[in-house]
Amino acid sequence: MAGIYIHIPFCRQACLYCNFHFSTSLRFKNDLINALLKEIALCTVYHNDNRVETIYFGGGTPSLLAPQTLHTILDALHHKFAISDTAEITLEANPDDISAQQLTAWKSMGINRLSIGVQSFFEEDLQWMNRAHTAEQSSDSIRLAQHTGFDNLTIDLIYGSPGLSDEKWQQNVQKAIDFNIPHLSCYALTVEPKTALHRMIAKNKMQDTDPEQQVRQFMQLMHWLEGAGYEHYEISNFSFPGKRSRHNTAYWQGKPYYGFGPSAHSFNGTDTRSWNIANNALYTQSLLQNNIPAEKEWLTTVQRLNEYVMTSLRTMEGIDLSHIQSGFGETCMQRILFAAQPYINEKIVVKNNTIKLTNAGKLFADGIAADLFEEEHS
Repeated sequence: MAGIYIHIPFCRQACLYCNFHFSTSLRFKNDLINALLKEIALCTVYHNDNRVETIYFGGGTPSLLAPQTLHTILDALHHKFAISDTAEITLEANPDDISAQQLTAWKSMGINRLSIGVQSFFEEDLQWMNRAHTAEQSSDSIRLAQHTGFDNLTIDLIYGSPGLSDEKWQQNVQKAIDFNIPHLSCYALTVEPKTALHRMIAKNKMQDTDPEQQVRQFMQLMHWLEGAGYEHYEISNFSFPGKRSRHNTAYWQGKPYYGFGPSAHSFNGTDTRSWNIANNALYTQSLLQNNIPAEKEWLTTVQRLNEYVMTSLRTMEGIDLSHIQSGFGETCMQRILFAAQPYINEKIVVKNNTIKLTNAGKLFADGIAADLFEEEHS
């Protein structure tokens, strides 16, 4: 069962920390949407199995699009693929785009899950981030969505940012809990190269992030949400039981997915990955000539193993050693177990043929995964 990701590369304004592919100019929006529709029509379906269980509109800010445009894209997907009647269809939406009229239109076309880019419930945080919405809109958008019948909601929150005290962080998390939001994605502020935030810190116009603050607020987050009944099912994601993101979970489980739009990635579920050019003009021009501007790579056995280790270790299910044994061999499984020994009892738990991170281990997920990787043989 496949998933579909649609990248809408437009935003009202640029957030200081963002390094995703987007444009704040909407001048050629219609041309790009036409190119995206052509890409959907031209794509090759994997293994003659075009059954789709999840659709995700991301970006950028897909909630900027007129409902009719979103409807047209969904129609194109239904024409190309067999979409499950129970498909999870998610729209990323900013609070300032959410109105009763928009919500009703989204719901009527089959969108059944909203990912609201809240980031913070404090005005001063939103202002330095250069977010387009206000703190009042953060709360109002959630209330309105719930009132319109969107009970499958997720919001984004950012911690570890300059000026975010532990008290303010607790108030942000508690507000989400009080709203009874079933899914939360929480990220430590990362200073990415070539972002406005990176440039401002380099010029001493803004305070850099504090690693100790980020560690402390992540540990607080895990404690608070566990007490509120959330499952910490992936490093950055928490949900009530049964309310996980089905779309993102499929990524972590290595299932096939199609990506449409500039910079979008695709994976055939076995050994081939491709990604579109991250340039709106070149993407559009190429599709005018019926060419999908994508690069492709074929994954080696070692790459597939390491990706499985990296993604599964981030989840609450952990690394399934029987999967390693059956898919990559007994020797490989034993090597991973040997490499895991220094971390056992302190940062990971090996039990019932799985390797899982403890809460302390979640602070070192990437480093532990790297130590479990297989080296590519030349």
